[in-house]
Amino acid sequence: MTDRIRVGADVGGTFTDVVLLTPDHELVTAKVPTTDDQSEGVLAGIRKACEAADLDPQSIDAFSHAMTVSTNALLEGDGAETALVTTEGFRDVLEIGRQDRPALYDLNAEKLDPLVPRRRRFEVAERATPEGVEREVEPSEVRDLADRIRDTDAESVAVSLLHAYADPRNERAVAEVLREELDAPVSASHEVLAAFREYERTATTVVDAYVTPRIDAYLGRLVERADSAGVPAPLVMQSNGGIADAETVREHAVTTCLSGPAAGVVGAAATAERAAAETDGAAETAESATDAPGIVTFDMGGTSSDVSLVREGDVERTTETEIGGRPVGVPMVDVTTVGAGGGSIARVDAGGALRVGPESAGADPGPACYGKGGERPTVTDANVVLGYLGDDTALGGELSLDVAAARDALADLADEADLSGPVEAARGVYRVANADMTRAVREVTVERGHDPRSFALAAFGGAGPMHAAALADRLDVTRVVVPRACGVLSAFGLLAADETRDAVRTYRTALDAADPEAVAGVLADLADEARADLRDPDAADIARRAELRYADQSFELPVEVGEEFDPEAVERRFHEAHETAYGYRMDEAVELVGLRVRATVARETPAVAYESAGEARVGEREADFGGGFREVPVYRREALPAGESFAGPAVCEQADSTVVVPPEWRAAVREDGTLVLTKRGDEATDTEGRA
Repeated sequence: MTDRIRVGADVGGTFTDVVLLTPDHELVTAKVPTTDDQSEGVLAGIRKACEAADLDPQSIDAFSHAMTVSTNALLEGDGAETALVTTEGFRDVLEIGRQDRPALYDLNAEKLDPLVPRRRRFEVAERATPEGVEREVEPSEVRDLADRIRDTDAESVAVSLLHAYADPRNERAVAEVLREELDAPVSASHEVLAAFREYERTATTVVDAYVTPRIDAYLGRLVERADSAGVPAPLVMQSNGGIADAETVREHAVTTCLSGPAAGVVGAAATAERAAAETDGAAETAESATDAPGIVTFDMGGTSSDVSLVREGDVERTTETEIGGRPVGVPMVDVTTVGAGGGSIARVDAGGALRVGPESAGADPGPACYGKGGERPTVTDANVVLGYLGDDTALGGELSLDVAAARDALADLADEADLSGPVEAARGVYRVANADMTRAVREVTVERGHDPRSFALAAFGGAGPMHAAALADRLDVTRVVVPRACGVLSAFGLLAADETRDAVRTYRTALDAADPEAVAGVLADLADEARADLRDPDAADIARRAELRYADQSFELPVEVGEEFDPEAVERRFHEAHETAYGYRMDEAVELVGLRVRATVARETPAVAYESAGEARVGEREADFGGGFREVPVYRREALPAGESFAGPAVCEQADSTVVVPPEWRAAVREDGTLVLTKRGDEATDTEGRA
């Protein structure tokens, strides 16, 4: 337990969420509108949370932050004017890219323009191979190049020379001269991503250069405003699910491209992992371990749903991510996104099929039920017509719903789809949205060799808990976990995130020819590199991985390795990993391709006190679960005491989300306020509304 005051602030597209943990372990939340300068909204949210907790902002001991600055810059094309310096003859690598096309048969598909136009792509006469430098770079040529770059008014420079991952001497020399000559940040590929594959390494380095000036300016303003308010400088959430100090992030901006979603997955893991290993006794008080390997996180917001996987307490990560169509090769939490959210618009396609999303009604005018002039039917409108949300439900604690407007929108859809009326249309929208989200869950589980039935589903976001049990039914999952702070879980995840740094290096050799001592030496160097930016390097835990593939394969799989490199043990783990991922193993030689190290300084998971207050059951509502409308109880979540349980069908409301408990499910309240839904088994009444 700790009596320190911790605050987390997560910036979203519409709202900035703030979570504050008091010395008495009380969790205080606040929402404020996101501002053009996000730092203003962040400090406003912190002041609002402190006021609610009756605390002075100067009493805050730790401040963690997730933001959308990098993501917005990429999606909106609002990054820095960037120049690229590369090896002579390779200035067009960004434009050429790879042979694969995401829309193979789309005759109208258009490629994205490179972040760096050709007029700002420069070449330098040098040459290196994987074995080393063959032609050294001339400093005078680089100085002349700096003059040409300066004439383009470039705000940043990316340097990516051929095979710099293997021998960075030439690239280091170019970067040093440019940093001396130019008043602009310089991103060098051997510092950003020391890994082979020329296109991905160059593209990632360019993204780093493209977003660095924006991140540097933003964090500079945030640190200044925090200091004026007496708040500590922020620790910033990185895409890999770990935090780093602001100064480190300002030098490695590409690591923040998935900051917000990563915080949500970390928050879900922190609050749901224990619940995934509990079973409910008759009185819902017994706790015993199960063999559940982890949780599937399900975050459903207004425009999309994000799904990720946490196995054995470890968040799944990837190095093959695209953001806005731009490849980013640094480690990131592995998140799959589908365009199905509460505001996703339902329509009938040219073939007469009912579709949901990806177009969204947004916040203004929003779904028809918002009463702001929206007329097109959305998933939220379907939830209103089905009775999961009522006219007395106050979204976000403020917005009352217009049930008649929702019915009118669904009636129009019913006419278009030749359905019997708004209720049947609402059932269809609910099922289609759930089907889209189920496919995302299958993508991170079944398609990667994992059985979703052995996982718990952790639901959060404003709409996630309304759909979670229906998704679980489709997947034969028997446990759903709804964290107490489900509506602001990304902000809560900031309180739970560890301090983390990654280091990578390409190391290519046949595994049976690998020198264990040489490999161990490279791993030791990477461990030192990863520790270097940590605030307490001596406290770091080191995780080591080798990336391997069968001979002639195009992509590799990571496996855990020890401090002492044992090729035989590593090969066995690779065969097992390949069989899990692809369903087979091969009698082929195995190649070692790369080495990765993660250094982590664990932070104490926040302990949250939970005290219920007031009357739990606040009324009844007519709701439909496929077999016709019936009267179901409505509970106020913050009034449910720990240890309380109730059977579905039921609706449980809180200020920032609503939990739907279908007829065949049961809900129980954990000691920290987490709501755990479990399938009731044979005694449950089956319904036609299983979606």
